[in-house]
Amino acid sequence: MVKRLNPLDLGFLMAESRESMFHVASLLTFSAREDLSPDYFRELIEQYHDPSEVQSPWNLKLKTPGLLKNPLQSWVLDKNMDPDYHVRRAALPAPGGERELGTIVSHLHGQAIDFHRPPWEMHLIEGLPNNRFALYMKVHHSLVDGYTGVQMLNRAMSKTPDDPDTPLFYTVRNPSRSPRSESDGPDFGQLLTNSVKSILNVGQVAFRRSLKRDIENLVSWNQAPQSVLNGRITRNRRFATQDFSLPLLKDLAKASGGSLNDIVLALCGGALRRFLLDQDALPEKSLIAMLPVNIRPKNDPGGGNAVGAILATLGTDIADPRQRLETIISSTSRAKELISGLSATEIMASSAMLMSPLGMQIARAVTGINAKIPINCNVVISNVPGPTEHLYFRGSRLETNFPVSIPMHGLALNITCYSYVDRLCFGFIGCRDALPHLQRLAVYTGETMNELETILG
Repeated sequence: MVKRLNPLDLGFLMAESRESMFHVASLLTFSAREDLSPDYFRELIEQYHDPSEVQSPWNLKLKTPGLLKNPLQSWVLDKNMDPDYHVRRAALPAPGGERELGTIVSHLHGQAIDFHRPPWEMHLIEGLPNNRFALYMKVHHSLVDGYTGVQMLNRAMSKTPDDPDTPLFYTVRNPSRSPRSESDGPDFGQLLTNSVKSILNVGQVAFRRSLKRDIENLVSWNQAPQSVLNGRITRNRRFATQDFSLPLLKDLAKASGGSLNDIVLALCGGALRRFLLDQDALPEKSLIAMLPVNIRPKNDPGGGNAVGAILATLGTDIADPRQRLETIISSTSRAKELISGLSATEIMASSAMLMSPLGMQIARAVTGINAKIPINCNVVISNVPGPTEHLYFRGSRLETNFPVSIPMHGLALNITCYSYVDRLCFGFIGCRDALPHLQRLAVYTGETMNELETILG
């Protein structure tokens, strides 16, 4: 059985390189149940090394792993999958803490996926203080997107602490789509042709419609300034985390007249302004963020990738936090107006046209050419909604879920948020060499949060 990759999924493979690795991950921390035995983690790993059944997509590997850029690339069933390779056990050096946890995640995220196997890994990490442990789950973006990963997480855990045998991830059935044979549906050439026609035809219609609206304060595709965030990267990573009260963030959004996403952008904008000021590297023009937009219908089970994109200012050129927030709200409102009333297909097509200059931006970063190539955006900021109820893994309660996303040439920093019950968890992942002291960004978001609480009462 063979499952074709759609053009977007294939694009993530074609963009893979030694420095720009297109895997995404989650760092989950748990409060261990009180009756945890000394042999718990060893026994757990042994169970995962001998699963009763491995479910799709965790048992799929690439048909041509040595040629990622093969336009006929497909997923095929790995009949000899080795669970010992995919599920591993690690421990923090004593006394373990958040800094040591961030260090090990930074290292793990800087290691490339082995494409000769199903492209995922899970690391069980012991040694956290206060009777806690962590799971780091890494998967290539061509296999699942963030939305699909969230849905799988929700299905894999229990909503009560009374289920001692809850499976996790790769033993959970994925109801989205099963692998299909090569004779099922169009070949890649036809699929690519249809996709290009959709982008050219539907995208142009959507853009003409938006241009007729004459939207004020709309961020354009070439408005972003050149910054240290937009150079060539190395394979070394730095990961930092921060989390905030979700009800408090929603209260701030209500008080501001904006949305939760606007508050997230204000936190990031304020933190990035101070971070770049520390390095004497703050551009005169505001940084521009690319915001992925989930366009799946409600209750969609996921599978593959289905996202649009908008651009918004972060107001990093504005010192006053209230004025910065107002500028962000105006910018996102205009961007939403741009795609309002469009179908999912139109949003994907117009987003593809909006983000098409990103390829030149990446090429500029790779080659180091100082030509006057416009910068499409400076940073990617995502906000993924998660469960509203506590989840449990074999009686241990999930406390936080920090997303770990993708830095790449031309976009050395990625900020992703994940909501879980009453917390919003921020994951900052970037190039260690291009952005030294990246962990300060997490601290500065906390200081920006204090500013927003002050100005909004």
